[in-house]
Amino acid sequence: MKGILSLTVNNRPGVLNRITNLFTKRNYNIEGMTVGPSEQDGISRMTFVVDVDDETVIEQITKQLNKQIDVLKVYDITNQSIVARELALIKILVTTQTRAEIYSVIEPFRASVIDVSKDSVTVQITGESDKIEAFIELIKPYGIKELARTGTAAIPRGMQIAHAKSATIV
Repeated sequence: MKGILSLTVNNRPGVLNRITNLFTKRNYNIEGMTVGPSEQDGISRMTFVVDVDDETVIEQITKQLNKQIDVLKVYDITNQSIVARELALIKILVTTQTRAEIYSVIEPFRASVIDVSKDSVTVQITGESDKIEAFIELIKPYGIKELARTGTAAIPRGMQIAHAKSATIV
């Protein structure tokens, strides 16, 4: 099962390293991760997608994260209704014969061509991970020259409140 944890942390040097080391030491695999500034100055939001056996592992990870000094709040949004997006930049090999065909694959996915050269096109696609995976599978036969993906960024839908398990701040 995939668990999704959203953290708010102090934006300080070394915080990301300490948190990812926590995952490594306990042999948890991070499938995706995004980090960036939040709506508050000096606070960053981290979103982790982790592959776990069951929900008790998510609870265990949450408890461990809450022990970290710079972690302000940990939100387990695994079972919530969320808005989740990922970005992928994909450089696809093209020939004069395949260029039009590739464009016809790009269009239904609402992807954008952001760079064109004689032998490749670079496409930007955003959406849920399943959509990006489906697009990648369709274009693989043409040849993927390069691929860069962000992790999943996610927040609860609407006025829904995330289940926060706050760390004690001294």
